Amino acid sequence: MEKVLKDFKPGEQGIVKRVGGDGAVRRRLFDMGVTPGAPVKMRKVAPLGDPIEVTLRGYELTLRKAEAENVIAEISE
Repeated sequence: MEKVLKDFKPGEQGIVKRVGGDGAVRRRLFDMGVTPGAPVKMRKVAPLGDPIEVTLRGYELTLRKAEAENVIAEISE
């Protein structure tokens, strides 16, 4: 099942399938390692819901929800 990264719950993990967004946002995500095929795991969500922290390629990455809504991932069972 595919899901937008901003909708992941803490502890959920998956594989990045697509990265959308306009040129600058998409380029920034690619530069941070958010590319198709990369494993991603939701670590935590800030108390007010923004930003979120994910583990990606062995490091912790903090994203705004506006950035995370451009990432579509396949949920791992």
